[in-house]
Amino acid sequence: MIIIIKCVVDISKYKAVINWNKDDWESGLGAAAHTGNREIAAFLLEKGARMDIFTAAMLGERAIVQSIVESQPSALHARGPHGITLIRHAEIGGKQAEAVLEYIQGLLSKSKEAVNDD
Repeated sequence: MIIIIKCVVDISKYKAVINWNKDDWESGLGAAAHTGNREIAAFLLEKGARMDIFTAAMLGERAIVQSIVESQPSALHARGPHGITLIRHAEIGGKQAEAVLEYIQGLLSKSKEAVNDD
């Protein structure tokens, strides 16, 4: 909380809170997603934070993840804050995210098979 207050006072001194390193951007929702904090993620979404594929994966929102991957296949290999993969976000989601994890694993398996067939 102190860091957030300091940022409001003089954000130029605390850029790491927003941009960790060489355009490694992270929002509060992104932090909640990659740490598996469902309670904070739900709170932030309720307050208007924008859902992204990484948060959807952690929360077990398979329909959202599937919709994004189907419309933008490269999203399967996208990396979130700190370079954390989509599949890792699903893993950190635990039991509630098992369907998303299985979906992503299936796609990655098919992707590896396609490469091996070439």
